[in-house]
Amino acid sequence: MLSFGIVDDDSASRLMLQFIIEKSGLGEVVVMAGNGTTGEQGILIAKPDVVLIDLLMPDQDGIETIYHLKRQGFGGKYVMISQIENKEMIGKAYLAGIEFYIQKPINRVEVEAVLSRVHEQWRICCYLGEIKASLSKLNNLNPELAGSFKKRTNREIIQSILMELGIIGEGGSRDIAEIMEHLVHSRHPESLPPLKELYEVAAQANKGMGTDIEKESKAVEQRIRRTVMGALSNLASIGLTDFSNPKFEHYAPLYFDFQDVRLKMKEMDESLKPDKGKVNIKKFMQVFYLEVLDRIREEQHPV
Repeated sequence: MLSFGIVDDDSASRLMLQFIIEKSGLGEVVVMAGNGTTGEQGILIAKPDVVLIDLLMPDQDGIETIYHLKRQGFGGKYVMISQIENKEMIGKAYLAGIEFYIQKPINRVEVEAVLSRVHEQWRICCYLGEIKASLSKLNNLNPELAGSFKKRTNREIIQSILMELGIIGEGGSRDIAEIMEHLVHSRHPESLPPLKELYEVAAQANKGMGTDIEKESKAVEQRIRRTVMGALSNLASIGLTDFSNPKFEHYAPLYFDFQDVRLKMKEMDESLKPDKGKVNIKKFMQVFYLEVLDRIREEQHPV
């Protein structure tokens, strides 16, 4: 179970967040504070997995507090909370190391959705950490035997790309993973079949008693579209903050058409009404598959 720290100078917000976290079964709140200085001290003692922290506080703001905590070795995840909509300030918060941003006034649905994604990332990081620890122990016992176990599975390679795109917790991420594993397992050529066939692959993987495959395929299509739009938004947000960010430079031009990325950045920068957006799903899936194949080859034939 995740442990949480809450640092916010508004007592009503602190109590509301605690109620949402514990009532929803997301975790346990182990420390709460009304200012940055006290919060910093409490967090270093309690060491929560996740810190929800207000951006603006009178004595020491959220960004300052995060930098102080990092300098003192605290390695938890951060979620920023604020009613400020200034893109520059939000950009600074992401540079400081926040994972997600929750807009005030606090909305229960939004808090639960964001913290569920944080929990998913935390769970995967713990899983990967356990694998690394096991391999390290094995390596100490028998270095030659350990070498044969160090290769990641295809699912782990796919999940690593989803994580880098910031969509590991999205509904369509599982569908994308199922499709990619199917393509790799069937040794499908690098050129993909029609999207309809890919959606049916995921629908078949999700089927249960009485499942209508055609209906489920349409649901898969919608989930994947929303997930790909999520990846576009994540990359556009990174690009607004730092156009030379390696993640933005690698993924944005590969996975999306340049004009789509620019339009999304313009929409965010000028606080325009979100557009439904048109993204090239076929291109996204094609590039994703090629990247999976490349990473599998690297695992099999390390330099």
